[in-house]
Amino acid sequence: MYAGLIDGAGRIVATNAEGDGHRLRIDANGLVDPSIGDSVSVSGVCLTADRVGDGWFEAFLSAETVERTYLAELSVDTPVNLESPLALGESIDGHLVGGTVAATSEVVAVEDDGAGWTYEFAIPDGFAPYLADKGSVAVDGASLTVAELQADRFAVAVIPETCELTTLSAKEPGDPVHLEPDLVATYVERQISTT
Repeated sequence: MYAGLIDGAGRIVATNAEGDGHRLRIDANGLVDPSIGDSVSVSGVCLTADRVGDGWFEAFLSAETVERTYLAELSVDTPVNLESPLALGESIDGHLVGGTVAATSEVVAVEDDGAGWTYEFAIPDGFAPYLADKGSVAVDGASLTVAELQADRFAVAVIPETCELTTLSAKEPGDPVHLEPDLVATYVERQISTT
């Protein structure tokens, strides 16, 4: 589990197809230091470090992860958000994030409002029931609050610190993002849809 509080951005240093899956090597930029078998959130995707070295780790993407995320499409030197998992008893200042991407979407618009930025994202098919005005959503692993909700898009307000720490600062309209709904919203929607 994660809190959606990104430690900072690492970089892809190698990316290769491997069987039906894919392998990434990531320069952790001193932000995370996993041992073999440890989990790391990489742009919102919970991955297991299966090879580690001085300042880097590798993770294998299964065929399902390749299909559900955009990680295998990233090129060398692309920044990725990194977050270490929560430790038992640690404070949760964002919201509970599982690292299980529900959908891939794209940036629709970015607006500088002087004190920060407003980012708009398209709402993928089937994702709307998990969004609520002022509710939580993870975008590329970052815990954000829905500031405005429309039929086909939603907006979040991003403060300078979040923009600086995450890959959002490099995102432009048309760029992909991973979305994960609030875990509570996921279970509530499941209960409503099965009754």
